[in-house]
Formats: sequence, C-alpha cells, structure tokens
Amino acid sequence: AAGMAAPTMKERKACWGARDEFWQCLDSHGDDAAKCEKLRRAFESRCPQQWVKHFDKRRDFLKYKKKLETEGFHPSEAAGKS
Repeated sequence: AAGMAAPTMKERKACWGARDEFWQCLDSHGDDAAKCEKLRRAFESRCPQQWVKHFDKRRDFLKYKKKLETEGFHPSEAAGKS
C-alpha cells in the first residue's frame, strides 16, 4: 500500500526530530496541545501514521509511568475507602 514503505534513515531522523520538538513543547506547556499545534502538524506530516499512533500511546504510557513514580501507587487507598 502507498505510504507503507519503510522510511529512509533521513525520513526517520526527520520524524524523530519532529516528535522530540512536539514533546518538548508539550512538556513546557503542561501538555497543552493547542499551544503546540504547529509542531503537532509537523510531527504528523513527517511521520508515518502508524508511528504517530505509536508515539502518542508511548507518550501516554511514559506520562502514566512518571505519575506513578512521583505520586506513588497505593491500591489499598484507591479501593473502597471513599
């Protein structure tokens, strides 16, 4: 299918660069995607659709992991005690 060809090294670097810039923007704006719309568009235009989906999931996972590390995870408190 069109667009499914493996990206060249140059294309991969462009994609990763765009992703890093977008993520840095999100980091510095408390994940306010509206402030990073231009970078988001660059990210989407430079990366294959599959990758964009993958990186979005990855970022959510990393954020979740970081949250657990900073806030800790207390299953006993979450369960039942309201």
